[in-house]
Amino acid sequence: MARRARRTPLEKYQEELAEVQASIRQYEECLETLQEREKELQEQLLVEKFKEINEILEVQNLSLDDLKEMLTGENGSIQIA
Repeated sequence: MARRARRTPLEKYQEELAEVQASIRQYEECLETLQEREKELQEQLLVEKFKEINEILEVQNLSLDDLKEMLTGENGSIQIA
């Protein structure tokens, strides 16, 4: 069985660089996927918050205009108690 010639330091570094670059690409793709999922979850949270507000309005028999009027008061600026 013939033995393979020893790899030079240059070849070793080139192989290691290729492995590191492949790992970087893999992590970047994973990061992109996670960022997309983060946006989806933020949107779902926002929808759920609006659902809760809507349920409160329905229970209180109020419209969005009523809520807006309650929040802005007489002078048209938002008032937070």
